[in-house]
Amino acid sequence: MLSADRVWNGVTTTSNGRIFVSFPSVEGPGVQVAEADGDGGFAPYPDAGWNQAREDHQPDGAFVCVNALRIGPDGRLWVIDGGAPGLGMPAVRGGARVIVIDPATDSVVRIYDLRPALRATSFVDDLRFNGRNAYLTDAGAPGIIVLDLDSGQSRRTLDGCPSATARRPMRADGQRLRDQDGGDLRIHTDQLEVSPDGRYLYFQPASGPLARLETRWLDEPAVPADVLAEQVEPWLDTPTTGGTAIDAAGTIYLNDVEERRILTITPDRRVHTLLADPRLIWADAMWIDGSGYLWIPAA
Repeated sequence: MLSADRVWNGVTTTSNGRIFVSFPSVEGPGVQVAEADGDGGFAPYPDAGWNQAREDHQPDGAFVCVNALRIGPDGRLWVIDGGAPGLGMPAVRGGARVIVIDPATDSVVRIYDLRPALRATSFVDDLRFNGRNAYLTDAGAPGIIVLDLDSGQSRRTLDGCPSATARRPMRADGQRLRDQDGGDLRIHTDQLEVSPDGRYLYFQPASGPLARLETRWLDEPAVPADVLAEQVEPWLDTPTTGGTAIDAAGTIYLNDVEERRILTITPDRRVHTLLADPRLIWADAMWIDGSGYLWIPAA
C-alpha cells in the first residue's frame, strides 16, 4: 500500500514496474505528477520545472491542474491537464492539454492542445484510447472530446447532452455533496471506459447513471449532433462514483463512494460487490496492471 500526505486522484504503472501518481492542486501549490519509489518517496515528474507553482497559472512548461494520468498503449505516460485552476473556474489560455511523456527518456514528447473543443466552463477530466482516437470527458461543460492522435485535432461531441450532464445530487457517506456556494455539487461527464473490442464507449457524470454509445458514431465527424445523441443508450443506474476501470473481459470496476465499496459490472449488466472497506474514501480513477492487480487511489 502507498500512502501520501496530499490528496491524489490517479495511479498508473509501467510494464517494468514504475509507478506514477497524480496530485490535483485542490490543496494549493505542490507537486502534481510524481513517480513513487515504493518506499514512501515521491519525486516530481518529469521534473521539478513542470511541477512548479505559478500564481498566474501560465501553462508554458508547467502543469496548471492535472486531473488524470495513465500509461497508454504506446507505453508512454499520458497526463490530462484540466487547464483551469479548479472546477468551475475559467480555463487558462492553452492550459487544457494532453501532455505525453516518454518514461524511457523522462521527457515530454508531445502536447495536444484541446482549445478547439472547449467551452468557457470546461474542465477536461479523463481519457481513454481507441485505436488512433482518444476520448476525453469534460466535467465542467458536459460533453465528450474526440482527439485524433495523428493530426492532433480535437472536436466536441454530445455537447450538453442529457447523458453527459449531472442531473441529480451526489452523495457520499450519507450526505449530499455541496459546492462552495452551498448548492449541490455537479460534476458532469467524468468516468469513461472503452470496451476491450473498441466497440462501445461507456460514460457517465459522477452522479451516474452510466450510458453506452457505439464508438463508430463518435469516430465519424460527419454525424450530425442530434443523430449522435439518439445513439446513446441508457445502460445502468449507478451510484455516485469516484472512478472506474475495465478489464480484458469487459467487466467494469466502479467505486461506490456512498458505501465505500468497489462494484463489478459484467457486459450483461450483472452487478456484484468486489470489496468493501472503510479506507475507500472517495476512491478515484483505478488502474489494472499487466499482472491483474487493481490499483485504487483513495482520494
